[in-house]
Amino acid sequence: MNKKKPFVLRLQPEMLSALEQWAQDEFRSVNGQIESILNDALTRAGRKKKSVSEGENQ
Repeated sequence: MNKKKPFVLRLQPEMLSALEQWAQDEFRSVNGQIESILNDALTRAGRKKKSVSEGENQ
């Protein structure tokens, strides 16, 4: 099982507000939105390997 590790993230109020709206627009939690953004950035930067299932969806 893939266990998630909690940590504190400090954001400027304006950034949090923008993330909340973005998450709401995409029917996600703020945490889910941040994970999605980070996953996309890591993949684009070549720092995260695509899994077989991810490659099939694109």
